[in-house]
Amino acid sequence: VQLQASGGGLVQAGGSLRLSCAASGLTFRGYTVGWFRQAPGKEREFVAGIRRNGGSTHYPDSVKGRFTISRDNAKNTVYLQMNSLKPEDTAVYYCAAGRDLILSSISYQNRYDYWGQGTQVTVSS
Repeated sequence: VQLQASGGGLVQAGGSLRLSCAASGLTFRGYTVGWFRQAPGKEREFVAGIRRNGGSTHYPDSVKGRFTISRDNAKNTVYLQMNSLKPEDTAVYYCAAGRDLILSSISYQNRYDYWGQGTQVTVSS
């Protein structure tokens, strides 16, 4: 199983980026997929999740209204559209997949089974 995160880069504050997470060896449709980020000197934190059953989405308040997670089952890819980016969004972004997550645990890193390698997002002021 491999998750490949891509799409990071350097963007000015207020700009947008779309991250992609492509899976091989598993079918995303059967998994809850989450995006997490880790800034230098900080712990990794949850930024978005999409559940396998019904595809409901979930976000922390820090990104709600600016980030959108979606999935394309035909391409076996999950996306994270990030708008109105702020310098504090600068981090390495990781995607992860977990099969047996209940709603209350969607933000818990240890509930995910597979992780991608991360992609750097840098937002300049």
